[in-house]
Amino acid sequence: MNTLKNYACIAVLLLICSVITAQEGGVEESIKKEKEKTGFSFGVLPTITFDADLGFQYGGVINVYDYRKPAQYPDYRQMWKMEISRFTKGSGINQLYYDAKNMLPHRLRLLANVAYLTEQRLDFFGFNGYQSYFNPNFIDDTSPDYITRVFYGHARKQFRFNSELIGHLPWNNVYWLGGIGIFHTNVATIDIAELNRGEADDTKLPDVPTLYDIYVEWNIIAEHEKDGGFTNHVKAAVLYDTRDREANPSRGMWAEAVLVYAPQFFFNTTANYWKLSATFRHYLTLFPDKLTFAYRLMYQGTIGGHTPFYMQPFMINAYTSVTKLDGLGGAKSIRGVMRNRVVGDGFALGNAELRWKVFRTVIAKQNFYMALNGFYDAGMVVQQIKVPKSLVLSEPDYFNAKYFYNDGLHSAAGLGLRAVLNENFILAIDYGLPFNPQDGNKGGLYISIGNLF
Repeated sequence: MNTLKNYACIAVLLLICSVITAQEGGVEESIKKEKEKTGFSFGVLPTITFDADLGFQYGGVINVYDYRKPAQYPDYRQMWKMEISRFTKGSGINQLYYDAKNMLPHRLRLLANVAYLTEQRLDFFGFNGYQSYFNPNFIDDTSPDYITRVFYGHARKQFRFNSELIGHLPWNNVYWLGGIGIFHTNVATIDIAELNRGEADDTKLPDVPTLYDIYVEWNIIAEHEKDGGFTNHVKAAVLYDTRDREANPSRGMWAEAVLVYAPQFFFNTTANYWKLSATFRHYLTLFPDKLTFAYRLMYQGTIGGHTPFYMQPFMINAYTSVTKLDGLGGAKSIRGVMRNRVVGDGFALGNAELRWKVFRTVIAKQNFYMALNGFYDAGMVVQQIKVPKSLVLSEPDYFNAKYFYNDGLHSAAGLGLRAVLNENFILAIDYGLPFNPQDGNKGGLYISIGNLF
């Protein structure tokens, strides 16, 4: 793993050096004047992407942008997005997203999102990061310690509806946000019979307990929340935004502090908690229209009550069109680390990217450019989910007593490629390598839509 770590660091350093050299030497490129978009812009695209944790994605996305005045490109008046897609490892997305950005009176902004998400096998590695020991032999069918290839997982189906209203405060670039969310989650052990359908006898999965089943048996996951339930909430936030553009900024800051309250009397099954999330994003232009350094710092913690286990991985943001917001690890948090590897009552997250625009042109009246990225991602649990100490010390196959009191830093580095259309549509390709084999030893390749932040 040290070799992989060295390769990842060297690759990032080489990218930085090549950027500086190119800027000093003056790279030849064909740049045409960008066209200002007006009216409506329609996009119907297949969703052919890849995620190391989810597999290949197939389906379709429809995007509609309204660039009519008073909006000024690349800003828009309103936007619709509809996606129906599936992943080869058993996940599904059914989503409708709407953003009325520059339509309502008093400069109000309305967002709404309804989604139904399915997971045949959602990654589940236990709680508190490195406290929960990851044994790759348990999922390796060539190992004498093999249990099942789906040992680290459970099934989940989740309905989500959330809506936010954003308005201006008296100070420049400062906004208030109020929102509501209605979540219903169904959790179950993995359907082995369904996965074994059509498989040869020598490739069928054994019908044995998974880590989720063991956590239920040990009462780490309480009986009354093991099947999921309603988690409805309200939220309030204060935002500070000086970005030059929202979808793909090259300068400015975006900071938010979000308070979420999920009271038991709000038709919740097992939830009754307060959570606080604070995020700071900063975009620095190092060379105009060429090189940007961007970083994100985030904290999320529980400040009161009890959060059911199935909501602990959920990352809280003021608003986002991204549907996959599960715990730290994977495409949307720590690229290269296994999805949901870092789950706790509170966590800290950091991301840093160097974004280099290497080619810019106009194709069929559409503004287009290509970019290269180098990145470093890291996170850790800072507020633990309570697990009995006696259980941790007596079950070394599942818990690492060395990290009982403190989690370590989960980190990864890698390279990325971007193809950007009209500053709003971004095709992203990233490959990250973790520094610790406890976070996976294969790295992660992700082909998706949009920047990480």
